Amino acid sequence: MVAVVLYFQVHQPYRLRRYSIFDSDSDYFDTQSNRRYTREIARRSYIPATRVLLELARQYGAAFRVAMGVTSTALEQFADDAPDVIALLKELSATGCVEFLGETSHHSLACLYSPDEFAAQAHLHSRTIEHYFGHQPKIFRNTNLIYSNEVARLVAALNYQAAITEGWEGVLGDRSPGHVYKAAREPLKLLLRHYRLSDDLSLRFSARDWVNWPLMADKYARWLHGTGADGEYCLLGMDYETFGERHPAASGIFDFLRALPRCVLENADRFSTPSEVIAQHEPVAELNVPRHICWTDVQRDLSPWLGNAMQANALQELYRLEQPIKDSADPALLAIWRKLSSSDHFLYMNTRFFGDVNTPSFSMYESPYDAYMNYMQVLDALAARVQS
Repeated sequence: MVAVVLYFQVHQPYRLRRYSIFDSDSDYFDTQSNRRYTREIARRSYIPATRVLLELARQYGAAFRVAMGVTSTALEQFADDAPDVIALLKELSATGCVEFLGETSHHSLACLYSPDEFAAQAHLHSRTIEHYFGHQPKIFRNTNLIYSNEVARLVAALNYQAAITEGWEGVLGDRSPGHVYKAAREPLKLLLRHYRLSDDLSLRFSARDWVNWPLMADKYARWLHGTGADGEYCLLGMDYETFGERHPAASGIFDFLRALPRCVLENADRFSTPSEVIAQHEPVAELNVPRHICWTDVQRDLSPWLGNAMQANALQELYRLEQPIKDSADPALLAIWRKLSSSDHFLYMNTRFFGDVNTPSFSMYESPYDAYMNYMQVLDALAARVQS
């Protein structure tokens, strides 16, 4: 019997408006574009996907389980521009089938630059989840599953029971991602994403040139069942935009989601939350991860955000402002600075990903250089306000 763990990531950054050296006001964010995009993706993806999950929770009761990671920046924008998403998530939460995960409030890279800010954003996010859903997160998932021994130390200090990261051969060797592991030198359990089966659904579902197209729920459930030979659970992690955005409704993605629980349960497998898995299984070994890994592309490193000098410079200058911003004791400046810390801004500057349909950054810029220049204009304007 395999415990199938479904985990969906929901995140929306605050996108910047075009800001030039001739601008001097404090209106840095593109309110109209953010509102339009939030409403569009809610209509195409978040609302129909959550309705399907709600149907499944009511149909299968305690037999259906799912985990959700929802950033504070997404929830803030839903509250303003797509309240139906929050209402549906609250209904889903009330069924008892969903576990909300902990993370940084702004989907940031604070774990790489500022342990204090990492902890502050984790606490802020935890309070946000408790405010909306009455849950206190017990399991942590860092931005894009960025993980290392150092990240484990930071997460363990915040008293989370476990963290989710990538089940990649580069750290696993020939071991299976279907076991619970223990962080190196820390009292923290680790759950690993089965990236191949996750990507089969999130990236390849509607690819007509894929050898396994069309992917039907019964076939996929058999694949999941097959992982039981090498482990106790199979964690499937993906962006929530998988449903309706990356794969539109016409692809059959929502029908697939509706059919999956029946097919899984018919194979005598079950659904579990991350907390249920770690409560039922002890770690089989310690996992040593001295270098940072992530789920974002095949290299599994930090190059999506730190692959060129523009990105490194932008991040360095952002965190150079951290202490002056906090010393100012101005909550408005801190709120802006944290919105600028979202990892998306630096992904837009990635020259390798630009135009790559397999690793979309959802960039609104003409080029990574355009993204860098615009970001730095905003950051310089914020720095000038702090110094004045």
